[in-house]
Amino acid sequence: MKKKIALITGVTGQDGSYLAEFLLKKGYKVHGIKRKSSSFNTSRIDHIYRDFHESSNFFLHYGDLADANSLFNIVNKVKPNEIYNLGAQSHVGHSFEIPEYTSEVSGLGTLRILEAMRFLKLKKTKFYQASTSELFGEKYGKINSFNEKSLMIPKSPYGVSKLYSYWITKVYRDAYDFFACNGILFNHESPRRGETFVTRKITMFFAKRMMGSKEILYLGNLNAKRDWGHAKDYIEMQWKILQQNKPDDYVIATGKALSVRQFVNECCKYLNLKIRWEGKGVNEKAYLIKGNKKELIIKIDKKYYRPLEIDFLRGDAKKAFKNLNYKLKNNLKDLVKDMMDSDIQTAKKNY
Repeated sequence: MKKKIALITGVTGQDGSYLAEFLLKKGYKVHGIKRKSSSFNTSRIDHIYRDFHESSNFFLHYGDLADANSLFNIVNKVKPNEIYNLGAQSHVGHSFEIPEYTSEVSGLGTLRILEAMRFLKLKKTKFYQASTSELFGEKYGKINSFNEKSLMIPKSPYGVSKLYSYWITKVYRDAYDFFACNGILFNHESPRRGETFVTRKITMFFAKRMMGSKEILYLGNLNAKRDWGHAKDYIEMQWKILQQNKPDDYVIATGKALSVRQFVNECCKYLNLKIRWEGKGVNEKAYLIKGNKKELIIKIDKKYYRPLEIDFLRGDAKKAFKNLNYKLKNNLKDLVKDMMDSDIQTAKKNY
């Protein structure tokens, strides 16, 4: 039986690396796109080279979502059965500093792939667009969670660029009869999460603390509530979206929202650390409690606040769980354990 061929943008990222592993185990030939740079950025997929080198089912191509020619040439060469567009400038805070680049990559990059599919007449190729909870921006009225029909009012250049990608995917589905789908994924974390994202900053900090570090962790909005799932669960659901009989859009989420402060508390609970929060607003601090002594470990830094804050994002994934016939395999405790154990192992090598 002929192997299916998948093309993944953003293959060196958290989602891309997990998806590549998953598809290879499913028997796919996997092609990934990575940007050309002066330094290697393949740490998340290096093991795939080692494990799958002899079978020659994993291939890397240099390309860029901001370069239509490179995307056209790769799509034309690979002629994939499935395209997973996971590449983006995905840091929301940074999008305020580099809004034009964010829009080029996270917005117009999607159009460039869809146009390549149209010009090459790849009507049988299925297309998955990695969308985001940042589309919704903020809750209004009595809304407690967001689903596929919720109002979308993004509050960042990243969210706006992703809204364009969301709608251009739907337009090409309707206009050209593409099998094109959006997966509206709420926050999903793992040991492979980028080190500048808040959950990873927290787990890396406590891992170093366990090795004797005395550094202080600086955070932004502690009250921001997010729906945090495990990337491994969400990768499988992305694949399932393209295995359906008809193209559609799906919210992927756990249905539970916790604040940044609560995520810190969960990490401390796992490590059997006692902390106490004192103060309010930008003056709030966290102290590590040992007997009668307390040690300052967390402070607030205003620079980590976004120009426009989103205080609450929780997803309603009932449609996905029903139609995709999937149940989450990991809860928050599993996620914290996975991230903490991994970062502690890394910290041990450096201390």
